[in-house]
Amino acid sequence: MSDDKTPAKFRTFLILGAPGSGKGTQGKVLGSIPRFHHLACGDVFRSLDTRTALGQKFVEFSSRGELVPDDVTVQLWHANVKQRVDAHQFKPEIDFLVLDGIPRNVEQAKYMETHIEVLKLFHLSCPDRTELARRLRKRALKDNRFDDANESVIQNRFATYEAETKPILDYYAGERVVDIDASQSPAKVLYDIIGSVMTLEAWREQEKLRI
Repeated sequence: MSDDKTPAKFRTFLILGAPGSGKGTQGKVLGSIPRFHHLACGDVFRSLDTRTALGQKFVEFSSRGELVPDDVTVQLWHANVKQRVDAHQFKPEIDFLVLDGIPRNVEQAKYMETHIEVLKLFHLSCPDRTELARRLRKRALKDNRFDDANESVIQNRFATYEAETKPILDYYAGERVVDIDASQSPAKVLYDIIGSVMTLEAWREQEKLRI
């Protein structure tokens, strides 16, 4: 992280949307394109080393069935990003970071301000909760997570999103927020995201470096 070419903040695209809107799908596809590095919140916890001090903090809360505090979550996320930089998986001097599932609320967004420069927030909008619920049930059954197909579980996830995550849109309000119709096909959603990225000065500058 001490390289002079490494930006002080990671140039970042956020993907935000209600459960079932396809943010994970779009994040993975973007991450497969050169110069985009995708990191989902789930990846952070799945790769957690519980032998470290931070890992022990996580175990301390999770073993009691408590939510991990926002500041600890962001510390875990940042440690994971640094590992990726050290392993040359993520090269912040030439790569854009794509995040989904984090920040999960406004407090996390505030903690992350020192680490990321949010270029765009892509809001995958789908007011039709019936369609989103259908997608969630289909995915749950496909993955044999039958509990996740329960209607009360799905509605609880929607309520949590509305109360905790959606206010992030107001936090980043302005030109950085791009509403995209998530009811479209995944290919069309990706097309809209890429089209918006390519209008950015940061992207055009990056393109010049490849010539």
